[in-house]
Amino acid sequence: MSFQLLFKALSDPNRRKILELLRPGPLTAGEIVSHFDSAGSTISKHLSILKQADLVTDKRDGQYIYYELNTSVLDSVIQWLIELEK
Repeated sequence: MSFQLLFKALSDPNRRKILELLRPGPLTAGEIVSHFDSAGSTISKHLSILKQADLVTDKRDGQYIYYELNTSVLDSVIQWLIELEK
C-alpha cells in the first residue's frame, strides 16, 4: 500500500463522496455518476485514482462494472495512525 496514493485519493471531496456512496454496498459506475453533476469521464478518473490507492475494487458482471469499498486498506491506515499515537 502506498500512503502517497492513499492520501492523494482521500484529498479530493468528490472521491470521499464516492467512498461514502459505496459504504452500503457495491454500485455500478452509472449509479455513482448519477450522484454528481460531473461528466462520466470525470467520475471514471476519480474511480481510477481510488482503485490505484486500493480503496475501491471493481468486478465485471455482464455489461456492468460494480465498484466496492475495500475496507482492508482503511483498516491498515487506522492501525498505522494508532501506532503513531503511542
